Amino acid sequence: MTSEGFNEFVVSRSTRLLRCAYLLTGEWAAAEDLLQSSLVKAWSAWSRIEGDPEPYVRRILVNTQASWWRRRWRAELPSAELPEVGQPGHADRVDDRDQLWQALRRLPTRQRTVLVLRYFENLSEAEIAEAMDCSLGTVKSQASRALAKLRLDDSLTLEGALP
Repeated sequence: MTSEGFNEFVVSRSTRLLRCAYLLTGEWAAAEDLLQSSLVKAWSAWSRIEGDPEPYVRRILVNTQASWWRRRWRAELPSAELPEVGQPGHADRVDDRDQLWQALRRLPTRQRTVLVLRYFENLSEAEIAEAMDCSLGTVKSQASRALAKLRLDDSLTLEGALP
């Protein structure tokens, strides 16, 4: 694959990969950093990639996010700016979405990754297993456990939102 092919790949797929990175991290700034780091890693291996490079880059995203998560300091950081105020009329949807994001963030990393790749990226279980470098059974058990935890989460009031 050539550098032109890499440029075309970045232009055509970066929006989708950024969305995936956001769903994995929950923060736009962290998602942009994650995508940039992943693309740097992909560039160094670009000549060795055969076929569709998106699964390879997605796997880099997942692995990089997992290694960042292990090293991340988990404390509150002060902020000079207050969060944005929602628009009137959209409060219920925003509340539901926020409840779901908070519940997803409470899940262990592997369970959250499986749900993001399955329900937000629409990957098959086999594609998720390949991206996470684990067995198909692990993907199924992690998805099952994650959905069970979300169903039991008292903070979620979403009717019929979970499969």
